[in-house]
Amino acid sequence: MQHALLTTLLLALFGAQAFAQIHIPTADEVGPAVMPDTIAPIEAPFDMPQLQRPTFPDYRLPITKKGAKEGRFVRQQIQAAIDDVAARGGGTVVIPKGNWHTGRIELRSNVCLHIEEGANVYFSGDIKDYLPVVFTRSAGIEAMSMGAMIYANGQRNIGLTGTGRLIGPGRDCELWHRNPEYGSFDSRVNYDLPPTERIYDGHDSTCIYLPTFIGPINCSNVLIEGVELSECVFWNIVPTYCDSVIIRGTKVHSVGLPMGDGMDIESSRNVLIEYNFLETGDDNFTIKAGRGIDGLRVNRPSENLVIRRNLTAIGHGGVTCGSETAGMIRDVYVCDNVFAGTNVGFRFKTRRPRGGGGENLYYERNRIRAAKEAIGFDMLGAAMYVGGLSARVPMEVDRFTPTFRNVVIRDLIVEDGTWFLRVIGIPESPARNVTIERVKAHSQRLMQLHDLNMLTLCDAELSADSAVIDISQVRNLYLENVTFDLPEGEEKWQMEPGDNENIFIDGKSLIGPQ
Repeated sequence: MQHALLTTLLLALFGAQAFAQIHIPTADEVGPAVMPDTIAPIEAPFDMPQLQRPTFPDYRLPITKKGAKEGRFVRQQIQAAIDDVAARGGGTVVIPKGNWHTGRIELRSNVCLHIEEGANVYFSGDIKDYLPVVFTRSAGIEAMSMGAMIYANGQRNIGLTGTGRLIGPGRDCELWHRNPEYGSFDSRVNYDLPPTERIYDGHDSTCIYLPTFIGPINCSNVLIEGVELSECVFWNIVPTYCDSVIIRGTKVHSVGLPMGDGMDIESSRNVLIEYNFLETGDDNFTIKAGRGIDGLRVNRPSENLVIRRNLTAIGHGGVTCGSETAGMIRDVYVCDNVFAGTNVGFRFKTRRPRGGGGENLYYERNRIRAAKEAIGFDMLGAAMYVGGLSARVPMEVDRFTPTFRNVVIRDLIVEDGTWFLRVIGIPESPARNVTIERVKAHSQRLMQLHDLNMLTLCDAELSADSAVIDISQVRNLYLENVTFDLPEGEEKWQMEPGDNENIFIDGKSLIGPQ
């Protein structure tokens, strides 16, 4: 007994000392305002290449040299400039200060499109300005449709830079009114057709795949730096099937715009995301890997991602993994960020029909202020989207059964939230092997844990307005050196007899002899 007490005291002492020596950034230390010119060495708990900015020949061509006139529709002139610079072997196309109107722009290899300070580039909301259709992937499903407002396919060494503004058409436009209802549109896709024969061009008032704002696909060595985006019709910055991507110093504004994700990394690898600011109408930073049948067919993961020194305001999730998870999300490192005002700080989201899941996900030295959960696992979804598959009853495991496993969260400050930790797993595929350590958190409620196998929570100071910890179908839960500041005194465990196994607090079983 004395030995156990001594061990607990030592853990408390050294855990507190270690946490006090770790610097967790504040809002004024992250985001575009403090972005350095150089890219610092990339550190991660997995093998990650040291990404370098692409370089371009010195040749520069303003779009005015191709006949572009301010205030007019200049899609043809912008594209002609890009194509001419590419034919010369590369360089930079410049959109100068002023107001410019365009449709889809397609980037080419070895060309940087530079949006100068004071330049406002307005994108059309008309379908005709995004034709002919191009190969795209939208919400995890491939087809031929609008692509992106700034698009590239199969290009190498491309850039989009500058401090100018890109402005979408908003929602009162033809593009938006042909929205295919993304919550359930996968059930209407003809999966027997190859993607190149799935045509969504708006002909005869049919639906389209909404264009993303910036959407390179099958590209390598990509730089997106400094630009400011607003009024999107769909997701904003969306590299898909890309390798070696740097996104830094951007600003995204889509508050009030449904499906206005800030960034979606789609089945891409070797990605650095740093010093950005996002305030969005949906998730802020999102990592995806394909959806259901089509995602399993493609089977390409998102892997080797570093997300560091970013700032968010409003959004559904600070960093969200999923819910399109078919090809797996793995080897993600989220460090030194401030997530202020999101609904959920770290969001792990999938559904029974999505497949795949996420693994080897690491979070260090982050600060969260959340409206709902600081950390949330949402794996079942809602009946309105997946019907009976959202029911919390065991089902047979098949290729569409996703999982989240091997998640490490450490050195975290939670300034506020409804829940500190909320896990809604899948009965036949519970969230597995989660470690949370060195935490200071304040929330209205402590924890709700349903369908979870192996959670270690250690060196944590938790204050909450409610003392209830709700657990159901939890296996192997270990709390070590966790202190509670509660108005009701000690925490209150809410659980059904025989429903859980191996619940330990500082080495002592909570549910009798083991």
